[in-house]
Amino acid sequence: MRVEQIYTGCLAQGAYYIESNGEAAIIDPLREVQSYIEKAERNNATVKYVFETHFHADFVSGHLDLSNKTGAPVVYGPTAKPLFEAYIAKDGEEFKIGDITITALHTPGHTMESTCYLLKDEKGKETALFSGDTLFIGDVGRPDLAQKVVADLTQEKLAGHLFDSLRNKIMSLPDDIIVYPAHGAGSACGKNMSKETTDTLGHQKETNYALRANMTKEEFIREVTTGLTTPPAYFPLNVMLNIQGYESIDIVLARGQQALSPDAFETAANETGALILDTRDPQVFTKAFIPNSINIGIDGSFAPWVGAMIPDIRQEILIVAEAGREEEVITRLARVGYDKTIGYLDGGFDSWVNAGKEIDWIRSVDADELANIMSREKINLLDVRKASEFKSEQVIGAENIPLDFINDSMAQIDKTKTYYVHCAGGYRSMIFNSILKARGFDNLIDVKGGFKAIKESGKINVSNYVCPSTLL
Repeated sequence: MRVEQIYTGCLAQGAYYIESNGEAAIIDPLREVQSYIEKAERNNATVKYVFETHFHADFVSGHLDLSNKTGAPVVYGPTAKPLFEAYIAKDGEEFKIGDITITALHTPGHTMESTCYLLKDEKGKETALFSGDTLFIGDVGRPDLAQKVVADLTQEKLAGHLFDSLRNKIMSLPDDIIVYPAHGAGSACGKNMSKETTDTLGHQKETNYALRANMTKEEFIREVTTGLTTPPAYFPLNVMLNIQGYESIDIVLARGQQALSPDAFETAANETGALILDTRDPQVFTKAFIPNSINIGIDGSFAPWVGAMIPDIRQEILIVAEAGREEEVITRLARVGYDKTIGYLDGGFDSWVNAGKEIDWIRSVDADELANIMSREKINLLDVRKASEFKSEQVIGAENIPLDFINDSMAQIDKTKTYYVHCAGGYRSMIFNSILKARGFDNLIDVKGGFKAIKESGKINVSNYVCPSTLL
């Protein structure tokens, strides 16, 4: 028997490859499926099943492409109603994979169709639980996402279902079972996830707040629904793609990998209204970029920030990337449903410069220079980290405008004033600055290295006390 977790840090997502005696199953595959197929081929195994734990909100699953390419059926738990051919398992139904068995355990709560898959080894011993978004390490799935798709659900109702599922289906399992969740720390599908990506069920019963033995349903509902942040706007759109179906990743890649000369790139931008997405390093972007482009660096939490910053997954996109990374960018966009990439700048940004095209830039200062400026004058300092980060520690006098809510808070910023902008390390602040720059805010200055550099410089006062204030 072989169980392999295939973890993708950008999405904090775990897919699973399970194999026994020449047969394999994949649980919650990513959009690009060739690696799973090749893994099975190398092991002389046939993909027999594609299991989905639920209709995912934070990424577009590869279930359809994987099924089409291997002939393996897509399996969902009870109550799932996909708009394509799939096998809907009964609660407790068993599936044979070589010499092992996987049992579907219907565990509604995160969503109503949520299902965990219990693995029994060759001897019939219950060995592993693939818990999807029902149970994480340190947390449970948030119960407020399905209500965005199903009108008559409330987060309280879903939390009540989740309480029952955990108590009746999961906590009664043996303590030595290994829990394999769909996500870890960094995912927006929970609020308190551990950086660890597996654990024993017994340890989770001891340490996971939501699995306390003496917890009442009312306490559970209150604690699970407290502190939930607004989910990214693209979540319901991804759910619908996972329910309805989508274009093959092969078509998406072929369309996106059209190499465009600077003239053709400029024409496409002007004629189609496509968004220019520059995925280079923020500190490279700040020195020179195509006017009106926005920066979301590929070497960061790329896909989630694309989903948070670009509200329409149907938006046509033109790519500026480091040479050789274009396919990676297009693939990572497709993971969260952004399939309308229509080409990339051939030769990268250098070709744009060599063609004599117009460029723009954003001024950047390091922590020492910022300290010198602050010693001479009063400045407007914007901190675009999350509210929780800001409350923990911040520069005295800074104002907090989290990047997550940039569209709501943009009206608070005065175009005539100069602002110094920082985040934790420089990634989010450049996203913030580039978006506002594209919308006519020309007086933004980026703080290189963010709060980390500010604190390490020791030249600027920081505090963990937050006093009531407004931006202007």
